[in-house]
Amino acid sequence: MTRVTSFMHCALFALAAALACDAVNAHSASDAYLTLVEPARADQTRTETVLHVQWDIALRDLDFVLKLDDDGDGNIVWGELRKHQKAIAHYAFQYLKASGDGRSCRISPTGQKVDNHADGAYASLTFDIGCPGSPKRLGLDYRLFFAIDPSHRAIVVLHSADNIATALLSSDKTQIDLGL
Repeated sequence: MTRVTSFMHCALFALAAALACDAVNAHSASDAYLTLVEPARADQTRTETVLHVQWDIALRDLDFVLKLDDDGDGNIVWGELRKHQKAIAHYAFQYLKASGDGRSCRISPTGQKVDNHADGAYASLTFDIGCPGSPKRLGLDYRLFFAIDPSHRAIVVLHSADNIATALLSSDKTQIDLGL
């Protein structure tokens, strides 16, 4: 093999490797963000503890399962998203369960909007988690997208009194237990 041919092979290999890296980097990881806030506990004998939650789910991930881009132009506009709000909520909430000290908690949706992150637009679902009594522990069982994308993960941040707790949920770890 001549020097020129060897150089051409190396150059072609380098070009193929660079293109492969660009293709891998073009798809961001499938992430969701759950931010939970427990308001200050003024009354420890109350009948229910309520946490306010914002759940950001990447529109690209929701589009994959719910086909949100009605006109197929590659852009999900507000009208398309608004049309699919019920389907988004129904799909998402079937994959999230909450419990307080082992007792089932209710999930009550309160709204839906769009939130922008560095890697794109997200459907932002707001809701309350209501747990009976004054539980000391909050359990979450999260399974969104795991059946179709085992690499999906949810980043959880809980603001409770003066404490901040963080956790990562994945197909290998679908449940967490956090102190309130």
